[in-house]
Amino acid sequence: MTKKTSAKTADALKKKVLIVDDHPVFRAGLAALVNLEPDLTVCGEADDAAQAMSAVERLQPEIALMDMSLPDKSGLELLKDIRAIRPELHVLIISMHDEALYAERVLRAGGRGYIMKQAGPDKVIQAIRKVLCGGVSVSDRVSAQILDTLSNSRSRVAVSTAKLTDREFEVLTLIGQGREPRDIAQYLHLSIKTVDTHRAQIKAKLGLKNSTELIHYATRWVSEQS
Repeated sequence: MTKKTSAKTADALKKKVLIVDDHPVFRAGLAALVNLEPDLTVCGEADDAAQAMSAVERLQPEIALMDMSLPDKSGLELLKDIRAIRPELHVLIISMHDEALYAERVLRAGGRGYIMKQAGPDKVIQAIRKVLCGGVSVSDRVSAQILDTLSNSRSRVAVSTAKLTDREFEVLTLIGQGREPRDIAQYLHLSIKTVDTHRAQIKAKLGLKNSTELIHYATRWVSEQS
């Protein structure tokens, strides 16, 4: 076997990794980190949900590393879309958003792990390997939260927002970002009437009296996560 053939064989055995993130610098850094590993290779990159769906079907990666916030769709919705066409694909979320608020929802939607962008390179690679081996990768903090979701250690905000469906959770986040109902409807590909229904359900579940209280709550909640 020639060196060239041997190299091709080694490359074929590497696990293919797809990176989905709208920040080019972060993508480049993560790709460089992954490609340093002898058994991993970045097969493609995407900066929005549409590109990600195309790449998933075209490149057939073994694992997708995804952010929660994308220009055209939330990470939760993209995760569900990916699961619909490639249920066997491992998805690991790498995000700046607080894992205490999002990790449980990601796992419920079919994701295999959640790690904060602040984590060190070694922890990121460790999480990738654990997920590729069929495990679930979350922090000890999230593990404790999931095992005892009614524990008093959970914050009041986390308990409140846990009442919301994933779609209501997305609407609350967008309200907190200052988006108007028409903008939210366009971003989530919903009718304004549906958005209004979600707003009403959020108010009822969170015990908010009117739209002003909803906006104040959402704005404060989003600011606390940034």
